Amino acid sequence: MTSRPSTKNWPLLILDVALVIIFAAIGRASHDSGNLAGALDTAWPFLIGTATGWIVAYYNWDRLVPVTVPSGVTVWICTVAIGMLLRHQMDLGTAVPFIIVASLTLAAFLIGWRAIRHLIVRQRNAATG
Repeated sequence: MTSRPSTKNWPLLILDVALVIIFAAIGRASHDSGNLAGALDTAWPFLIGTATGWIVAYYNWDRLVPVTVPSGVTVWICTVAIGMLLRHQMDLGTAVPFIIVASLTLAAFLIGWRAIRHLIVRQRNAATG
């Protein structure tokens, strides 16, 4: 029997995609080129990395819930590594300051919400347990 992906994970994937687009929009706006087309132009290599991270981390969506910090690290590493490799191959710019800022911002976004959720759940369990 083939298992179907859990529909409860789709909003979490959408959250990660939105955060990558927000990262790109903030970056574009800081360079006075903030529009949706520009943000998507910056975001697409990273979005391919995010999709790859989800595939790597959540190959069986029925068993794995994409809210753990370690799975967030997997998504983050894939997002940054693949995003930068694609940007380099397409000659879109991979200056060291950009790599540092992108890595730190995407870590805060992609790992951050998972870490906050983990702390809230742990605190809630301690209060009830």
